[in-house]
Amino acid sequence: MLKKAIITGINGQDGAYLANFLLSKNYKVYGFYRRNSSNDFWRLKYFDILNKVTVIDLDITEQLEVHYYLNKIKPDEIYNLAAQSFVQSSFNNPYQTTIINSLAVLFFLETIKTLKLDTSFYQASTSEMFGNINSTKQNEKSGFNPRSPYGVSKLYSHNMCLNYREAFNMDTYSGILFNHESPLRGYEFVTRKITNFLASYYTNRNDKLHLGNLYAKRDWGFAGEYVEVMWEMINKKKDFDYVVGTGRTTTIKKFIEFCLNYLEINYQWTGEGVKEKCIDKKTGKAFIEISKEHYRPTEVNYLKADITKLKKDLKWEPKIKVQELAVMMMKSDLLRNK
Repeated sequence: MLKKAIITGINGQDGAYLANFLLSKNYKVYGFYRRNSSNDFWRLKYFDILNKVTVIDLDITEQLEVHYYLNKIKPDEIYNLAAQSFVQSSFNNPYQTTIINSLAVLFFLETIKTLKLDTSFYQASTSEMFGNINSTKQNEKSGFNPRSPYGVSKLYSHNMCLNYREAFNMDTYSGILFNHESPLRGYEFVTRKITNFLASYYTNRNDKLHLGNLYAKRDWGFAGEYVEVMWEMINKKKDFDYVVGTGRTTTIKKFIEFCLNYLEINYQWTGEGVKEKCIDKKTGKAFIEISKEHYRPTEVNYLKADITKLKKDLKWEPKIKVQELAVMMMKSDLLRNK
């Protein structure tokens, strides 16, 4: 029989990559998506798999609906990728962030327990749970100090998965994923915001991009590789929690420079702090500027993954480096902007 998998948030970046991967493994894939979403499933269409998955309009914060569909489908695996995942928005709407990121996970876990389902549950945890901790790199034993409602809500779910695993012997897994990007990244995230803007600017040489902290360091990897780890975790059953990243950090400013160098735009940085800007040497005008509005109320300045355990247990390490990722995204957005 075909294995059955549910992916929540199937219309997101990770959901689409994971759906495509699971179909290649001959799974029957069910995808939950938020009913008030205006998404037209463009990511699933990108892989030409919309007609190969069963998409279900479901609010994961409605426990009765979750109970109904889990009892009906009786999935072998659930990948919970649905979230309010934009950190800046979590400061503006902490209530919705908590309901979606925390309570919905509790509903899934409690339903699996109540129905006595033989279901493996994967929770998409995040490096934002680490926040600002005094360490040069973060692994499975690092402490947590989340600096946003998003990070706090994700830590609740991470700990709840641990609790259900230990208290009820449930098959729960948490992948602590560091930043992962792709041509399917949402436009609100900084990497895609950069590549989408520059693709337009390359042609028109107008408008400006406003950003926040250029010197925040992130461990950026490719989403298409990271979803494979989700599946490996559940199916190889070596351990339950893994940090997933590249082990390398890059500033936002450096990511911009990777893109500019690929586009062969001659640029120069001037100024410091909120007065820093990037000048197009061809026009003599600033096209990237800093805005206080784009700074977080509490900033996370540095995140770097220690994937020693992942390499040892699952024999996995990333292939695509951040410079290749920037070029991949840049090429994709140039095609879209033609």
